[in-house]
Amino acid sequence: MKRIKIAKEGPELSNICYGVWRIADRSEDQTPQAIRKKIDLCLEHGVTTFDHADIYGDYSCETLFGNVLAESPQLRSQMEIVTKAGIKLISEKHPEHQVKYYDTSRKHLQNSVEKSLKNLRTDYLDLFLIHRPDPFMDVEETSETLNNLVKSGKVKHIGVSNFSPSQFQLLDSYMDKPLVTNQIELSPVEMTPFQNGTIDQCQRLKMAPMAWSPLAGGRIFTEKSDKIDRLRKKLQEIGERHSIGIAETAIAWLLCHPAKILPVIGSNNPERIAKMFKATEVSLNRQEWFEIWEASAGHEVP
Repeated sequence: MKRIKIAKEGPELSNICYGVWRIADRSEDQTPQAIRKKIDLCLEHGVTTFDHADIYGDYSCETLFGNVLAESPQLRSQMEIVTKAGIKLISEKHPEHQVKYYDTSRKHLQNSVEKSLKNLRTDYLDLFLIHRPDPFMDVEETSETLNNLVKSGKVKHIGVSNFSPSQFQLLDSYMDKPLVTNQIELSPVEMTPFQNGTIDQCQRLKMAPMAWSPLAGGRIFTEKSDKIDRLRKKLQEIGERHSIGIAETAIAWLLCHPAKILPVIGSNNPERIAKMFKATEVSLNRQEWFEIWEASAGHEVP
């Protein structure tokens, strides 16, 4: 597994990251043994970056993961922990939330980091992301808070998630140190970042983007539509050329792009996780990349 320095002043991450958002889906996946099995599988294959958010699993995934680190604290030095904050969900755990909303205030971000450190049983976060662009953000207050979190040593690096290029530029212009990534939805199904300037911005800044939902939340396998049927057929065809499956081909499509995209995979199935790592063993050529683009778009490039 390759390691990528995601920005000039950013951390070094594995070029495939493991997203924990589904580890609370089923009771059998929540046990320390089940989570440890996934952690060990990732580390054995060189996947050292684990992607969290405070809200995952209705505010439970960080704690479940942290329980494993409490039992085996030596694992912490073998991994990079990414987490996100800024979304407040309607939840029985937070009856004070009357509506789903975004909060990038000083108080909330400081409290979120402290809570994540406690839940994850760690003294620092390798990377802290603002989860969604907040239309009510006070950019001076937010940036000052983020800068102070870095100065405190509780957070090593700051990034964002789901920001447009202009939203990214605004916050970045107020930061003491540049933002180091934008985690975006990106897959052969969702190609908008290639067209709206997001990937252009990442390349201009020499900053590697992280790609959440690289398999479109499983839609590549389950959805019945002209677009997905066409895309699934093409992924299978190209995968057979390289002796890999549909999922690995979709991941390889992201990995081979010169923007150094880091897919964040989130399967709960250890066998499926291990298979997806095979995407790093192949390299699609330019024509194959555009074959997949054309299958998704439904037409050839202009």
